[in-house]
Amino acid sequence: MDSESSREIYTNPWISVREDIVRLPDGAPSIYAVVDKSDYAIVIPQDGDRFHLIEQFRYPLQERVWEFPGGAVRGAETFDAEEAARTELREETGLRAETLTYLGKLAPASATCSHRGHIFVATGLTEGPHEREPSEADMRAAWFSRAELEAMIADGRISCAQSVSAYLLLLLHERKTGRADENTSAEG
Repeated sequence: MDSESSREIYTNPWISVREDIVRLPDGAPSIYAVVDKSDYAIVIPQDGDRFHLIEQFRYPLQERVWEFPGGAVRGAETFDAEEAARTELREETGLRAETLTYLGKLAPASATCSHRGHIFVATGLTEGPHEREPSEADMRAAWFSRAELEAMIADGRISCAQSVSAYLLLLLHERKTGRADENTSAEG
């Protein structure tokens, strides 16, 4: 589908919204409102059977939300998913990863938004000071066991769809590499 016309409706340093007029396959015109945002990285910090999560206030939801660390690197000329993952991990948690393994990508709102999330699992972690931005001053971070993480997903304490999807990618990766059996047997 090609755009016949496009006009910017709104822009700020983080997003822009545009309205595109397109021609459908049957020839009928249609309107798409598209939110353009930069791609981002989500990092699953894993130390054996433990996972490091952050909790922060999400204004659109008007509540605090537990999720995996992540975001986009503001002011970057080009997007480097691994560099964004390392930066967000360090800034939000203070953790540094020896190894980042790429798990896949997500399109969290493919009907309305152009950005994609790039998902990594971080291992070989060392702790250091976090480097949070002023808007992240009230952020908390904590370690959770796999059982606690899964219980938080099941009961809605983790409602971030991107974090839940990232965890699913990790489970699929573990199954593919045989690491799921190791984690299951470690739990008893």
